Amino acid sequence: MDTLQLQNALLSLTVAPQGASVLNFESRKHGKPIFHPANPALFPMLPLANRVAGNAFYLHGERIQLPESPVDERFFLHGDGWQKLWHVEQHGADSVTLSLRSRHACGFNYLANLTYRLAGNRLLTRLELTHTGEKPMIYGLGLHPYFALESASQVQFSASGYWPEGEQHLPLAWEGTFTPQADFSRAKTPENKWLNVGYSGWSGRAVIAHSEMNVCLRSPATSLMVFRMENQPFICLEPQTHPVNAHNLPGMPGLVMLEKGQTTHLEMEIEVS
Repeated sequence: MDTLQLQNALLSLTVAPQGASVLNFESRKHGKPIFHPANPALFPMLPLANRVAGNAFYLHGERIQLPESPVDERFFLHGDGWQKLWHVEQHGADSVTLSLRSRHACGFNYLANLTYRLAGNRLLTRLELTHTGEKPMIYGLGLHPYFALESASQVQFSASGYWPEGEQHLPLAWEGTFTPQADFSRAKTPENKWLNVGYSGWSGRAVIAHSEMNVCLRSPATSLMVFRMENQPFICLEPQTHPVNAHNLPGMPGLVMLEKGQTTHLEMEIEVS
């Protein structure tokens, strides 16, 4: 697999055009990984994030059947951007921009650009999508990083509520009271158990504190997905523009209708100290 290297005095990043994914993200100052070296360690979610119940939804009375996925038999899982080869538009010492054109019979027809840039002790990520089809279509975006965890690492963020996980990893009804496992309002070491839930009213900031390094995630995204696997040294804190299965929720919260030439975007900043 071809890879692209970014580096400054404090950080190093390895990017793959396949899936526009990050393969490795490390702090040179601390000599530690920031992302768990999963394969990949970060990938974009577009033209939707996560899953849609029944892999279909209704838009203006028309049933939209989503495409099949090569990695999931039930869902157009995380969209198609993370499964496709992106074109390298620009590559410098500390930044790279990738682009992707994609079209599906269901109505998704878009041009996407994804930029990763190192700025001092921060990784700045911007995902931008422009609808190129004649017929308007609804879109959502997300970013899926795998943050490395040490045995005593602590995670903290605030939110107004969450959707517990149900069958087929789809959300149950929203809850305004957290279970102890799902409550990160105070810094704590995540339980060594499966957790796969979405949060509403996220403050836009999350902190992972290690023994000698702190990592702060910031994003204007209103939804945060958290994924944890038992006996795995990572936690995924995923900014999303919409909750899981928003396509089948009243008002389609967080999704945006785009006409030809209109654009939506998502940004994420990761600061290391």
